[in-house]
Amino acid sequence: MARIVQKFGGTSVADIARIKAVAATVKRELDEGHQVCVVLSAMAGVTDQLVGYAANAGGAHYSPEFDSVLATGEQVTVGLLALCLQEMGIPSRSWLGWQIPIRTDGVHGRARIEAIETEALEQSFADGEVPVVAGFQGIGPDGRITTLGRGGSDTSAVAVAAALGAERCDIYTDVDGVFTADPRIVANARKLDKITYEEMLEMASLGAKVLQTRAVEMAMKTGQRLHVRTSYSDAPGTLVVDEDEIVEQEIVSGIAYNRDEAKITLVRVADRPGIAAAIFGPLAEASINVDMIVQNVSADGKATDLTFTVAKADLDRAVKTVEARKDDLGFTDLLADPNVVKVSVIGVGMRSHAGVAQRMFETLGEKGINILVISTSEIKVSVLIAEEYTELALRALHTAYGLDAE
Repeated sequence: MARIVQKFGGTSVADIARIKAVAATVKRELDEGHQVCVVLSAMAGVTDQLVGYAANAGGAHYSPEFDSVLATGEQVTVGLLALCLQEMGIPSRSWLGWQIPIRTDGVHGRARIEAIETEALEQSFADGEVPVVAGFQGIGPDGRITTLGRGGSDTSAVAVAAALGAERCDIYTDVDGVFTADPRIVANARKLDKITYEEMLEMASLGAKVLQTRAVEMAMKTGQRLHVRTSYSDAPGTLVVDEDEIVEQEIVSGIAYNRDEAKITLVRVADRPGIAAAIFGPLAEASINVDMIVQNVSADGKATDLTFTVAKADLDRAVKTVEARKDDLGFTDLLADPNVVKVSVIGVGMRSHAGVAQRMFETLGEKGINILVISTSEIKVSVLIAEEYTELALRALHTAYGLDAE
């Protein structure tokens, strides 16, 4: 008998028919003799609706009352699933974050899980019940309800699975698993049977929406096996595991892209010590995250063009923040471009193989695609290109690295 945590996202619990289908999925695992704990999101679209209600009421986004409103979405789904399981003759009980409790820090709207007390859930198992846990929420040091931020139910599920010593954590979603590229753009993309934590973390942070980044970080830290699979069939999905579990590792496992990038170039900034701190310090103080950075020093060594990227939603604030320091920084012009995309090739096999970046640059060059910015890490190479070339770049790179399905 194995202990399994099953997590179902918003589309999987979008209505009563889907919730009954979830109950049937839970029953299949129970019929195999396994213990099952379920973690749920709110119904698809409900959290957005609740955010709208709270905002219209004048609520501050990161506040205790705002979290009290948002947390009600999961309260509905866990109650409904418990009712459906009971109707099928399966003992079940719904659990809210504060009842377990799932203890978090006190940062409302983006709290981090600090501890999970498992005695109540263990007793639920001992009583022959299926515990159904509300994801996305916990309780802060002051006894107030907290929420974990968007995608937080994935994090809840991984944390619960690790705390309960689950053999695996099944993340049910509306896709079949993790693919080598976005199958909506690359028709020949194929589903991966296994992917390492590090690769999944890079893919999640670089635009793949299958898993939430914090959930992957927690799984990697705790060694919790994840299984990303579809809630619409029994087909196996993709296992997210330690690198040691993958016998023959591909050089490149996947290609990700992120349209949420905007480029800022400062023309002829004075090339002197401390200039980078003077630029990026105020951005950090404004909570604007800077991603890719490239600097080109002029021939005379007195000035430099400095290019960096920020989230597209932060572009206007970033421009205003930097322009407010123009006299101190001494640049002659500021060029902003929101029409860019970051494309990344990812694979732990890069550690032991040379020429991965060269192939990327050659492939894009052959397609007439200009590279604006480059950044690398041990297992990824990212480039910034004009947004209009997104589909062409993804398809060309997918073929170049031999990832096309046969």
